[in-house]
Amino acid sequence: MESIIDTILPGDCTEILADLPENSVDLVFADPPYNLQLSQELYRPNMTKVDAVNDEWDKFESLEEYDKFTRAWLSACRRVLKDSGALWVIGTYHNIYRVGAILQAMDYWILNDVIFIKTNPMPNFRGVRFTNAHETLIWAQKKKGAKYTFNHHAMKSLNDDLQMRSDWYLPICTGKERIKINGAKAHSTQKPESLLYRVILSSTNPGDVVLDPFFGTGTTGAVAKKLGRHFIGIERDEGYIQIARQRIAAVQPAPEAALEQQEPRSRPKVPFGALLEAGLLTPGQTLYFGPKDGASATVLANGHIRCNDITGSIHQVGRTLANAPCNGWENWHYVDERTGTRRKLDELRQVIRLQAENSMVGSDLKDEKTPLRDLNEKDRGGLVAATARLHPGVSSRDSSEPPDLPIE
Repeated sequence: MESIIDTILPGDCTEILADLPENSVDLVFADPPYNLQLSQELYRPNMTKVDAVNDEWDKFESLEEYDKFTRAWLSACRRVLKDSGALWVIGTYHNIYRVGAILQAMDYWILNDVIFIKTNPMPNFRGVRFTNAHETLIWAQKKKGAKYTFNHHAMKSLNDDLQMRSDWYLPICTGKERIKINGAKAHSTQKPESLLYRVILSSTNPGDVVLDPFFGTGTTGAVAKKLGRHFIGIERDEGYIQIARQRIAAVQPAPEAALEQQEPRSRPKVPFGALLEAGLLTPGQTLYFGPKDGASATVLANGHIRCNDITGSIHQVGRTLANAPCNGWENWHYVDERTGTRRKLDELRQVIRLQAENSMVGSDLKDEKTPLRDLNEKDRGGLVAATARLHPGVSSRDSSEPPDLPIE
């Protein structure tokens, strides 16, 4: 397997895939032929010819032939995918519905469809249809119910700390990114690196192997290398292979330290009651559901909150108000006494979490509950210091003696 990692394999993808080891790749990204079946040349209003997709690799005799081709490559990809692996496939209205139906019939399990909305689409020059301004991606796992990779928090960070939606507004590949030879497009359907950046960052971890059975000019390989992932490309056009090799060779991988991402679930758990124990919140204090308007709730001494006749955890009450799943840390706010502004509860959680992480440095007792009273004098003052540093508007009950706080 090592001999084919980070290489481009020349040939037909179904034949090449048959020789690869089973259960060996973490992710497949496929940009198969769209079967556009263009029957005539297209011209702009100024009578310049549109450089459309009319390559031989995109031509099929019939829809039945296209379906047969689709089943063959999807089956071959399924064999080499790990049970925890997933597949992304992109297409237009010409093919994506047929591809989706076939992969469902083959027991792939669809996780999402994502709409790549082109911020600078090509107009419909003949004026007989709407401008085709999007393409559709299907994200599916190999086995329903199996554990798969989704870096939710990385995508949220990428989106200014807002949960990323399934409508992606991105420009098509133009300018310096568009590879050209003698002024003409090297590949008629070259995808923007920004699209592959989201796909690979969301669905893989550093060191994972990404397979692209229709490698083209190497966008998948270039982004995979940049993000510290490995790639396997399959491409039958020798011209595309040469372009892709040169392109990938010029990519500088990101430093390992820049690729590290600590998912919040791997960090010390902090119960809401810990904020009361630490004096960062007080019984009777008011919380607000949202950064501006919204309902309010009263903090109870037992770590629950009450909003009118609804009582429960910050997550339970939030879920009832929103009539949808709710992360209470992100949705409930308190008033910063220093500034008079609303701040997320999660900021207070980070104060305590930082202290917990600092106290566990060098310790092998990761599953033990460690009261702060057992820390040395330097660490015992850490809660106060962390509070002042991360959130100057909140003060501890007693700056000289932090409270007992079990780490759970």
